[in-house]
This record gives sequence, C-alpha cells and structure tokens, in this order.
Amino acid sequence: MVALIEASRGWIEPISLLVELLAVVIIVVAVVVASVNYLLEGALREPFGEAYDRYKVRLGRGLLLGLEILIAGDVIRTVALEPTLANASVLALLVVIRTFLSWSLLLEIEARWPWQPKREPTGQGRAKA
Repeated sequence: MVALIEASRGWIEPISLLVELLAVVIIVVAVVVASVNYLLEGALREPFGEAYDRYKVRLGRGLLLGLEILIAGDVIRTVALEPTLANASVLALLVVIRTFLSWSLLLEIEARWPWQPKREPTGQGRAKA
C-alpha cells in the first residue's frame, strides 16, 4: 500500500499543480477579457453604468470559476498526497474561506442569495402591447 501511494505521488502532484495553474490562467484571462470589453463598451458605445455592471459580472464569473478550480486542486493535493489531520484542517479552512468568497461574488453578480429564487426581468423600457 505504501509503495502504491509513493508511486502515485509522481503523477498526482503535477496534476494538482496543473489544476491550480489552470485556475490562475482562467482568472487572469477573465480579468483581461472583461477589462478589454469594458474599455471598448464603456468608452465607445454604452453608458458607463451599464458597461460597469457587465464588467463586474464578467469579473465575478471568472473569479468564481477560478476559485472552484483552486478548491479542486487543494482537495487533490490534500487527499491524495498528504492526508494528515493538520492538512485536512487547513483544507477545511481554505474551503470555508473560498466558499465565503464565492457566495459574496454570487451575491454581487446576481443581487440575491443562492437560495432565493431568480428575479424576473422587470420589463422596463419595453413598449407595452
């Protein structure tokens, strides 16, 4: 059993690093794409408020996805490589912090708690038939 664990370390550690690198790339790409779109929309076409709201949503979605993938990388590393009580405690704390951040971002993006129903569009600005 110990030999199997040691053999698996050789490929699990690089995989967990790749997962974490993927999360960082997603966050960086989301920031760059959202910022470029914001500059183009805000400076050229859209009113500032609308462009800013879309910018926050795009940034938030990229951060949410990146946080979820970072959690996956931490779980892989802790469970597969170093399953000690201390590491599991650190993992639990990281998951709690990242979950709080995810909920905060979701609240900012959707303007509602995750357990609340989605709001219907108000229909403002549409002509009534």
